[in-house]
Amino acid sequence: MWPNKNKMRRFYLFLFFLSFVITTSAKTPEGDGGKPSPWDAVLSFGTPKYEVRAVWLTTMGGLDWPHSYSQSARSMEKQKEELRNILDRLKQANINTVILQTRIRGTVIYPSRYEPWDGCLSGFPGKSPGYDALAFAINECHKRGMEVHAWIVAMPVGKWNQLGCRMLRRRFPGLIRRIGPEGYMNPEDPRTGDYLAEICAEITHRYDIDGINLDYIRYPENWSIRVSHDAARNYITSIVRKIHDAVKTEKPWVKMSCSPVGKFEDLSRYGSHGWNAYDRVCQDAQGWLRSGLMDELFPMMYFRDNQFFPFAIDWAEQSDQKMIAPGLGIYFLNPGEGDWSLGDITRELFQIRSFGLGQAFFRSKFLTDNTQGIYTFITDDFNRYPALVPPMTWERTVPTDTTYNIYAGSHPIDINDARNLVAIRLPESQMEKCRRQLGKSNCIIVPMDRYGRELIPPHDKSRKIFRSIPLLTCDGNRLQLPPERDGEEEVQTVMIKTLQGQIIAAVPTRGGIVSVRGIPNGIYTLYSLNNRKIAHRLGTFLISRPAY
Repeated sequence: MWPNKNKMRRFYLFLFFLSFVITTSAKTPEGDGGKPSPWDAVLSFGTPKYEVRAVWLTTMGGLDWPHSYSQSARSMEKQKEELRNILDRLKQANINTVILQTRIRGTVIYPSRYEPWDGCLSGFPGKSPGYDALAFAINECHKRGMEVHAWIVAMPVGKWNQLGCRMLRRRFPGLIRRIGPEGYMNPEDPRTGDYLAEICAEITHRYDIDGINLDYIRYPENWSIRVSHDAARNYITSIVRKIHDAVKTEKPWVKMSCSPVGKFEDLSRYGSHGWNAYDRVCQDAQGWLRSGLMDELFPMMYFRDNQFFPFAIDWAEQSDQKMIAPGLGIYFLNPGEGDWSLGDITRELFQIRSFGLGQAFFRSKFLTDNTQGIYTFITDDFNRYPALVPPMTWERTVPTDTTYNIYAGSHPIDINDARNLVAIRLPESQMEKCRRQLGKSNCIIVPMDRYGRELIPPHDKSRKIFRSIPLLTCDGNRLQLPPERDGEEEVQTVMIKTLQGQIIAAVPTRGGIVSVRGIPNGIYTLYSLNNRKIAHRLGTFLISRPAY
């Protein structure tokens, strides 16, 4: 809780109106071929080093992924490549959290002891796609320095006679309630919490997951609640507690989160129009933050103007210093979904950043398709630089394994400046290779524990700092090749890789110059490619474009 709620509310309102004036007076961003962005005056104040930047990636019906079925070795690779391409796009937009739909409707995207395969992967409900999609997604996200949270749809279990619902009805007689054509787990039956806890524990135990995200952890809106609302909230909280305890027993650093209804409750001056978390569907999400049952919230704030900003302030004031990333309804940018303009979203983004909140986009496809230019704005302007997921400062346990962040820039390197953050969450297994690639470049390597806490030594001399050998010359748009040695053939084509080994581009050279325009800020390794497609390392370079 904030120490002085009224004072903080007045402060946030001041920020809101100040930022509203700025953002509404700015032009809509356009692809302008490298010219200064109309947002530079606003963004020159800098971007935060710590900020949740999330996206929901829906697997149900292949809405976001996959768009093809895995029914052979060839089609399996095609399906995997689809996800790699999506994640590459998200990485370029400096997204750091992927909320991946893992339990869909009584069905899952991994080999489970409890529930059958969803048909979104193979085309046939109950049939394996030939690989573990969850394990693959986690590995690919971690390669790109992104967290991945398993999105668990809790109460709905699909059509009454479809596979997931049918199997649960057979396994747990009387547990599933029918409302219209759909089946729902009964929130008042203790078996619901026990069962969902088993599923979440299975995922946490078997996979290197970063978070468990509970969706639809509430009463269905068309459920006739016959107990008091206090009792109903206790039923839902009991389910959350069982899941929390099961997950944290396995791995205490795994983040517990949920996606509550976007308005927690009616405010003194702004009503929720009968649709809120606390009263309507008995979802005490703010209480779960205070009690420690949740580490993070992604409220589904798919609203505009006075239905958005006051409620965003309320979430900020009631955060209990935990992470909150409002879900933004970017699907409304699609004319088939709504009549929103890009300005509606950009105003919300500037406001929630000023409130110290993160951002979550619903859903991936509308971002990566660049609907109304949203991807261009996020990539080129708003999230121009990377950000770390805020640390779980409320946790005290120290895990044994660590990852590493790399900072690079002119000496002395300021590790508090997001512009100097060039690689995130590199695992220990990759660090020796990275050190060889970096040589003695001007950079700092900082270890980070599983709670997101950077383990910064008390004195600079104890950090891993390298300064002797310069990086290849790069002005942010053009890269200068190293001088050719006697007897060497002229380099015609070069390959650019991340420190993790991911191929970014293969581009031709002209007069010893390589164009790196369009490649995001970061640190990369350069290789020459001869006629036999054999690669030779040429060195390491840094792309660090100024904010304006």
